[in-house]
Amino acid sequence: MTEYGRGPGSEPWHPEDPLYGDGGWGGQQAHTGQQSPYGGQPQQYPEQQAQQQYADWSNGGQSSYGGGQPSYDQYGHQHPEPQYDQYGNQYDQHQYGQQQYDQQYDQQYAPQAQPQQGYDDGGWGGGSQPQAHYPADPSDPYGQQTGGYGAEQPDLYGTPEAYPPPEPPTRRRAEPEPQRTDWDPGPDEGEHAFFAGGGDDGDDDAADDGRGDRGDRRARGGGKPKKRRSGCACLVVCLVLGGGVAGIGYFGYQFYQDRFGAAPDFAGDGNGEQVTVTIPKGAGGSTIGQELKRQGVVKSVDAFIAAQQSNPRGKSIQDGVYTLQKEMSAESAVELLLSPKSRSNLIIAEGRRNAAVYELIDKRLGVKAGTTAEVAKSEYKNLGLPEWALNHKNVKDPLEGFLYPSSYSAAKGQKPEDVLKQMVARANEQYEKIGLEEKAEGLGLEGPWELLTAASLVQAEGKTHEDFRKMAEVIYNRLKESNTETNQKLQFDSTFNYLMKQSKIHISESEINSNPDPYNTYYHRGLPPGPIGNPGAEALQAALNPTDDGWIYFVATDGVEKTEFAKTHDEFLKLKDKFDAASGN
Repeated sequence: MTEYGRGPGSEPWHPEDPLYGDGGWGGQQAHTGQQSPYGGQPQQYPEQQAQQQYADWSNGGQSSYGGGQPSYDQYGHQHPEPQYDQYGNQYDQHQYGQQQYDQQYDQQYAPQAQPQQGYDDGGWGGGSQPQAHYPADPSDPYGQQTGGYGAEQPDLYGTPEAYPPPEPPTRRRAEPEPQRTDWDPGPDEGEHAFFAGGGDDGDDDAADDGRGDRGDRRARGGGKPKKRRSGCACLVVCLVLGGGVAGIGYFGYQFYQDRFGAAPDFAGDGNGEQVTVTIPKGAGGSTIGQELKRQGVVKSVDAFIAAQQSNPRGKSIQDGVYTLQKEMSAESAVELLLSPKSRSNLIIAEGRRNAAVYELIDKRLGVKAGTTAEVAKSEYKNLGLPEWALNHKNVKDPLEGFLYPSSYSAAKGQKPEDVLKQMVARANEQYEKIGLEEKAEGLGLEGPWELLTAASLVQAEGKTHEDFRKMAEVIYNRLKESNTETNQKLQFDSTFNYLMKQSKIHISESEINSNPDPYNTYYHRGLPPGPIGNPGAEALQAALNPTDDGWIYFVATDGVEKTEFAKTHDEFLKLKDKFDAASGN
């Protein structure tokens, strides 16, 4: 009984039976009347007559004895048409109602002789028929080969690993795909030979020979599919691709942060650890931010620049020394830089004498009193003074006039000479900017040293900024040889106070007239040997651009803030009486 209900009776095969309706080899049989491939002569074999009793199913013959036409194989050999099932066993014609089916083999398996089993009238034959030996045909290329039957032929289909029995082309079923044990995109998916294990010579030859796809090669080549390089190769590719994606993402994030993201910044007002930061003159936001970041005050330069730009007073940060804290937010750092509380700078006021500046430096640096004065006295030639400021007679301090009024960095740990060098460098810069050396001759002076000395007198005697230009004219008028009012004597109290290291308003005439010191302008004609202080920018400009109104006298009528000027001696006496009245003399 088959799965389609076929039994021993004479009922026809079911139309859906895989063995139904196969009429033979599709034209590959040599039928009666066709020319044999061996010169047109039919080949006779010993068992031809015995096997002609069956009809040829492929020629439409019915099942009968002696009425069928002989059939020939592709080599011209005549042979009977026994019927076999898919396992190579011969059917009993009488048991199945004399229905005959031919089962032929394709050319791949044609050279192999199939074992033949005999027939009997009662059912399946239990014994094997004696083998018939045929004489070899010299023209047959396969005639010299011997084939065994029965026990002499090994069963090539009896093991699980063997091929299934050959079938005619019209009855062959598609080879089932083996179960996949790993992922395989298939040839249509564009699989590269590198991942499929390709690239060998054998694979290339197979492609050149026109053999089937990889599935067919597996079916014919063995039961196991070819191994794939699915381990290291895929891992390396994944790592490379992953690293590339990660790198692009990282740099993309950095690019976004640099262009659009908020700059890294600390939070709060600092961690309590103080640090001294020196901001150079003329430093912009970027320079200040770099110094603050280097000292650990802010986290990034961009954060500081953004905070400075957002503060309305951010552009007014001065140069100098500041005491800040580490790990401050950029906003807090900007606020503290704008606050006087953070200033660690040494500020030199206009008109301050060098002796007072030295004391300030000692205190700021935390050194012994008098240290800076000793350094100035012994090292003044190595602190950057210009040539025109050297080698003048009777000068009490060669650095006087060169400690330019400004703000300087001076904190503990610094050396006095370093602070002095900053001040001298600032003075040289300013003097070159205003053309001190070039303009001295046009004012009737002997070089920039006298011009600087005159500016120091303007700074010392002037009470207000409006007084400075008039005071400069008084100096130049008294220095003229045509001056008969004072006979070229300046008669300034400021010069006498300088030599006396004091600052007095009321000085007796006997005291002034009895002191022959070169700095006593009541005693000597002309300018003192050198500057008596450090003039500021306005006093310098006034010395360069005096008025031309004929002023030759001046008196501080209130003794403090108000200074009045006169052109004649009589006007001077009136101003002197006003001063005496204000001072109680």
